[in-house]
Amino acid sequence: MAGVGVGPLQGMVRFGLLVLTVCAAGARGLYFHIGETEKRCFIEEIPDETMVIGNYRTQMWDKQKEVFLPSTPGLGMHVEVKDPDGKVVLSRQYGSEGRFTFTSHTPGDHQICLHSNSTRMALFAGGKLRVHLDIQVGEHANNYPEIAAKDKLTELQLRARQLLDQVEQIQKEQDYQRYREERFRLTSESTNQRVLWWSIAQTVILILTGIWQMRHLKSFFEAKKLV
Repeated sequence: MAGVGVGPLQGMVRFGLLVLTVCAAGARGLYFHIGETEKRCFIEEIPDETMVIGNYRTQMWDKQKEVFLPSTPGLGMHVEVKDPDGKVVLSRQYGSEGRFTFTSHTPGDHQICLHSNSTRMALFAGGKLRVHLDIQVGEHANNYPEIAAKDKLTELQLRARQLLDQVEQIQKEQDYQRYREERFRLTSESTNQRVLWWSIAQTVILILTGIWQMRHLKSFFEAKKLV
């Protein structure tokens, strides 16, 4: 009886945790330092058919003031994105501040790389650059105020649109988790088969080695007239 009553509650709790996980993982902001022409890459797990938006801005190190200041407009930043198969999804040159967008077509780890190809940084910043990066995945990439203004949605309609987008993103996350579990299962089965065949091969080698040693020792003892 207790299991019947707790089951739906556990389902609601799991659903709520999944929503929180998706919401927490949907938007990530950070900053990092790079040198002249140095490339910095990040790995992002993305389900298939999911839109990703990245916003970045750069700051250059001022030697005299010893602080990071907004970069000059002439500074160039190159963004490259590769899917799990190593295919280039996006490769484009941007300015010192910009926004890049792409849609995943293969679930898995996507590699997002940024690097500056400007030599002016060495003259003005001593080769030191700070990059602020904000990556938004899935429904977090949607600009709902803009959508509401464009489609003339009421607050209730906008909220319903957000919930539908969240449900769709959760379904994509669940499909991606099933995809990862299937890959893990196939990898485990392949590994177990290799271990089994390797064990069989080792056993056969040991048996053959034992037989050879027995025959060799028998021949040795016969030669010495010990048998």
